[in-house]
Amino acid sequence: MKNCVLCADLKPEEGQLIWRGDDCRVIMVKDLDLPGFCRVIWNDHTVEMTDLSYGEREHLMSLVFVVEEAVRHIMKPSKVNLAALGNMTPHIHWHVIPRFADDAFYPGSVWSARMRETSATILAARCQAALELPDTIRSLISKLY
Repeated sequence: MKNCVLCADLKPEEGQLIWRGDDCRVIMVKDLDLPGFCRVIWNDHTVEMTDLSYGEREHLMSLVFVVEEAVRHIMKPSKVNLAALGNMTPHIHWHVIPRFADDAFYPGSVWSARMRETSATILAARCQAALELPDTIRSLISKLY
């Protein structure tokens, strides 16, 4: 697929590469409304989970669960949303999104209409907490492999 946004190099204004392995990578998305939002991306352009071998699926989901664990520990959200849609970008990737009752979209999905403005003070504190995610995620991944 030409012009796949998940195959292209990550620009600093889009987020931060946290970890990259041979098959997958983990990024923290730069989303001012949702600090701590991460993605786990399969490196090769593959469209569906069932296109992966059983071992590849297990590897990918282990990374998703590690990222969720880190997000829960660091961000202390009310809920974590895991999503693998691929409707707009047919390239396997999982969203790991910390959710809070006061986030801009709650209780809808993060792709729904904005419901409120979250306090700048609260968002700043969450952005500060999210700075701990890269080291925490790398540390948890190192225990896997």
